[in-house]
Amino acid sequence: MFSTSLRRPWSLAAKLAVVGAAFLVLALLSIGLTLRISWHLEGGAAAVNEAGRLRMQSYRLALTLPQATRAQLEQQVQAFEAGLALLESGDPSRPLFVPWDREVRAQFDAIEQRWRELSAGWLGPEPPEGAAAAQQADALVRLVDTFVGSIEARLSDWTTVLHTVQLAMMAMALASAIALLYASHLFVLDPVRRLHRGLQRIAQNDFGARVEIATRDEFGELAQGFNRMAEHLGRAYEKLEDKVREKTQRLETKRERLAALYEISSFVSEATGVEPLTQGFAARMRRIAQADALALRWSDAGQERYLMLASDGLPASMVEAEHCLHAARCHCGAPEPDAPVRVIPIRSASAPPALPHCEQAGYATLVTVPLRSQLRTVGEIDLFYRTDIRPDEDLRSFYETLGQHLAAAMEGLRGAAMAREAAVAEERAFIARELHDSIAQSLAFLKMQVPLLRGAVARADAPAIERVTAEIEEGVRESYGDVRALLLHFRTRANADDISVALRTTLQKFEHQAGIKAALSMQEGMGMPLDADVQIQVLHMIQEALSNVRKHARASQVWLDVQQSPQWRFTVRDDGRGFDAAGDAPDSTHVGQSIMRERASRIGAQVQIRSQPGEGTEVVLTLPAVAPGLPQARETLTPAS
Repeated sequence: MFSTSLRRPWSLAAKLAVVGAAFLVLALLSIGLTLRISWHLEGGAAAVNEAGRLRMQSYRLALTLPQATRAQLEQQVQAFEAGLALLESGDPSRPLFVPWDREVRAQFDAIEQRWRELSAGWLGPEPPEGAAAAQQADALVRLVDTFVGSIEARLSDWTTVLHTVQLAMMAMALASAIALLYASHLFVLDPVRRLHRGLQRIAQNDFGARVEIATRDEFGELAQGFNRMAEHLGRAYEKLEDKVREKTQRLETKRERLAALYEISSFVSEATGVEPLTQGFAARMRRIAQADALALRWSDAGQERYLMLASDGLPASMVEAEHCLHAARCHCGAPEPDAPVRVIPIRSASAPPALPHCEQAGYATLVTVPLRSQLRTVGEIDLFYRTDIRPDEDLRSFYETLGQHLAAAMEGLRGAAMAREAAVAEERAFIARELHDSIAQSLAFLKMQVPLLRGAVARADAPAIERVTAEIEEGVRESYGDVRALLLHFRTRANADDISVALRTTLQKFEHQAGIKAALSMQEGMGMPLDADVQIQVLHMIQEALSNVRKHARASQVWLDVQQSPQWRFTVRDDGRGFDAAGDAPDSTHVGQSIMRERASRIGAQVQIRSQPGEGTEVVLTLPAVAPGLPQARETLTPAS
């Protein structure tokens, strides 16, 4: 039993090697046997030929006996005896041997005995005559014929044996082919067929398919591996079906949530007011969350009170009672930093709530979703359920995302309102600048002309009265034109002419109104032309600078230098009394400088004011470079008038 248990099973290679070796041995034995028989047949045939030569030599010796010399006779006798010796001993260099048996040996001995007698007589002193020698030779030839017949009989037997062996080899070849086919079927084809059937069943999702283990060779190991594979695939397929089912359910859930998120995003992006936004969001959020009721609360700046902006499905009594909820008085409206989505079991709460409205209304679970905007909690969404519910982490994150969309929309509405307020304030500031740069300057000029008119009237100076009256009339006309332009276009009139023409006109008006000489230095070059809006702002800033000269500088001369390349630069200089630009700050009524800087910032320009007491004032307006590398231009000096 011990040796049997330790005996290893035959492998497929060993089985095929044994079968092949058996067939090889049989084939070699058959071939060796046929070769041996063929060798005997060839040797016997050569012996028959050699015996035939003995017959020929016998007749030749008998015929040449009377005429031949003794030497010739001895030579022929030696040739005959050499043939007898060859038949008896055979030829190792070629197949030549006699199939000896008792009868053949006796016949050969008779030939030798008869030859010794004949050779003694034929070589004696009195050899026989020709006829007698011929008769003696015939007797010897008859013995040789008998000997040859015996050899041929033995060769015939060997030929029969050879045919029998050949037939046996044919039968053995047929049997070997059949045995090889059977062995191939038994050891290879049948196991392969079983494995093929198993694979077909696996391909048809029949993971219960098993292959019979009939042997313990390589195909047996393959069958064991196939069975283990089928078992593993069966378990994996069952798990895969569960995973696919679970994944499909998750994908469907995600699809529904994405659709809900898209619906909420589209709705909040199109909302135009707080009330339609909150009411619509409450109805949609309740349907998405499958809640029995929903309350949307917004906190004040200190998070001390929560105002119910909207509700859906809540009893009217509960809406009225919790319209404004103080923080921390109930499960709702309990602000906490970075508070997550909370699930509060109402009926099993450890501490009874101060406001038992939820329990009285029959709700069992409360889910609060914080509303955050810019890392600050600004409110919450309260979802009421009449059953116990435990949302998972994904669902809680989804609720928070919806809440963030609402908070962002609310902040967007708030930002839009602030933007509208800022636009109104900007528009008012714009109107103030326009009034200051147009009507206010004209009114200031008219204010200066009124004392002149009063003095001329007191002096009864008719020419002066006429001149001042004409100037006042011109100022009123300009003020009326400015007001009309503001009413019609809500902006300063654009100057369609080149800026050099507008600058000369501005300096001419300044000289006429202020009585101060003004000179324009215009650089002629290839600077880029200014847009109409930029021209308007530049003209207003230059007018403001000239107005300050007229009001405060007490100057006798004003220069306006204009440089076109490499960038536009406007410099207004005067020889007035100046001021300490670093220390003096204009009072609140003198807003000219601030307006100049506001206008400059709108077009990306810079304003610099340089002044010292007693050294005049210089205002430099520099526009951003738009065409660097322009060629140098030559400068011309022309008077404003």
